Amino acid sequence: MSTREIDEEHGALFAQQEQLPKLPVPDLESTLQKYVESLKPVLSESEYKHSAHVVAEFGRSAQAQELQRRLKARAAEPGRASWLEEWWNDLSYMGYRDPVIPFVSYHYSYNDDPRCTRATQRAAKLISGAIAFRARVVDGSLEPDSTRTSALCSHSYNYMFNACRIPAEPSDKFRTVAYHGNETIVVVRNSRFFEFSFVRNNVVLSAAEIEQTLEQIVQTADAADAVAVGVLTTDHRDTWTRNRRMLLDAGNASVLQAIEAAAFVVCMEPDMPQTREELSHVIWHASGRNRWFDKPCQFVVTDSARAGFCGEHSMIDGTPTLRLADFAVAHSLALPDGPVPRGFNPAFNELRFQTPPTVVRAVAQAQSRFDVNVAAQHVCVLNFAAFGKDKIKKLGCSPDAFVQMVIQLASTRHHGRARPTYEASMTRSFLHGRTETCRSVSSDSVAWCTSMDDPSADTGRRIKLLRTALATHSRLTREAVNGHGVDRHLLGLRMLVAPTEPMPAIFTDPAYTYSSHWFVSTSQMSSEHLCSYGWSAVTPRGYGIAYNIRENSLIIHVACVRNEHGLNSDRFAQCLETAAHDIASLIDVKKVSEY
Repeated sequence: MSTREIDEEHGALFAQQEQLPKLPVPDLESTLQKYVESLKPVLSESEYKHSAHVVAEFGRSAQAQELQRRLKARAAEPGRASWLEEWWNDLSYMGYRDPVIPFVSYHYSYNDDPRCTRATQRAAKLISGAIAFRARVVDGSLEPDSTRTSALCSHSYNYMFNACRIPAEPSDKFRTVAYHGNETIVVVRNSRFFEFSFVRNNVVLSAAEIEQTLEQIVQTADAADAVAVGVLTTDHRDTWTRNRRMLLDAGNASVLQAIEAAAFVVCMEPDMPQTREELSHVIWHASGRNRWFDKPCQFVVTDSARAGFCGEHSMIDGTPTLRLADFAVAHSLALPDGPVPRGFNPAFNELRFQTPPTVVRAVAQAQSRFDVNVAAQHVCVLNFAAFGKDKIKKLGCSPDAFVQMVIQLASTRHHGRARPTYEASMTRSFLHGRTETCRSVSSDSVAWCTSMDDPSADTGRRIKLLRTALATHSRLTREAVNGHGVDRHLLGLRMLVAPTEPMPAIFTDPAYTYSSHWFVSTSQMSSEHLCSYGWSAVTPRGYGIAYNIRENSLIIHVACVRNEHGLNSDRFAQCLETAAHDIASLIDVKKVSEY
């Protein structure tokens, strides 16, 4: 199994890489001013005065200037694509030790395809689409993602196919293998792993041939049970590291290599989900027995022919995998049902794990911990059909800013006050860029939320305050997308404090921790092909809000943990629905821009 060199990027997909600017180091004074502004709406008056003083003192200090100098020097180092990349990947992903599921991975739930009544039929068509997309990545013919004005960085596409996260202490690794010679797919069913090549005699298998192969795999898998080794990937990363070594010692090197080298994984789940929430749980994690959660791409299909995608987040964010998902679904919808050529004989291999008693015990323990973790995940999927992107635009609003204000109004009512809120903002306009934080709570959003429940505020005042809040949010988003947010810059400064140096008071001030404790963590991923997408909350005290702005509806996935803090996704979703109706009623008469 040969290793693929990432610097072998070629074709149209990577043609713009050398022209992309590097992530900037923002002006220190500007970042500190924005940081102080972000604190005001989430702190008490006395807390704010104290923190503003701490920030001002830091800004005037020689240490702050020295840290800024070090950060600029790091950014200017020859050969360094991004001053942030190494730190971010390690702190947020590779060095993060909690289980990837449910705490890191995300999922897309696809719309149903009424033409597909068999699970193997649905899976085969999606596989065919994924293979076609992979071919464009491999030869570089896929056009790069882009905004209206520029291309986006394609670096993360290197980690989509024939790749796998590998557990290691103290920080995980990521393995990529050669595309050529590894034209294989791993299928998991009934805790058993199978491998087949999607190329035969230099020709890619048709969807009909793939379906016949899957049918035989499912029949074989259902004939006998196996030890659910895949559940080991759901464990704490240090525990999984030790258990992976145990698997290697038991003689499973070739099986692990086959799974890790495969183009992607297909999970054939026996579930028959009915509700949106049941579907989300199945696509996201199901029983944990039919998965390999370290793979960046897992397509999931249930026995009722419902389908979706589960993504491992460490080296690739949502926009590239959403493009893959959309392509695969569109491709599958366009595929006619064709006959299997005469004489076709499905060929596949079972990847048989050696499972001595030590492995069996480890699997049982991992399964128990997994069951506890996922049972605590409380999910509600809100399908708000009153309006979507089309009507929001007609009202003169930015769709994303509009939904963020819906979230702010709902959160304020739910919590009784504004709570620190994170919105993921994409920075892929920079080389090796990933995300920056948009701090969604502003003094303007708080003023507007307050007016909505103030009986003395008339409609005109509420709309004017909403207009201001929308404009402020759009400005904050632009700043984050352009690499001029607050959180990544402060992280860079903090990382450059030497062990022998005192930690600046700005970073020990309780406001620094509190203001980045995301009680509400949000992200948008919009597609007409998705009936939901989601992930977990990032704190036991908060909610994860994933939203899909479709043309004529909003789909919002709310997740939290059932614990001593009394959180409830159903209640938060009800607040969201009420807030959306309230805003719609407020501005239905006139466009916001007319006030």
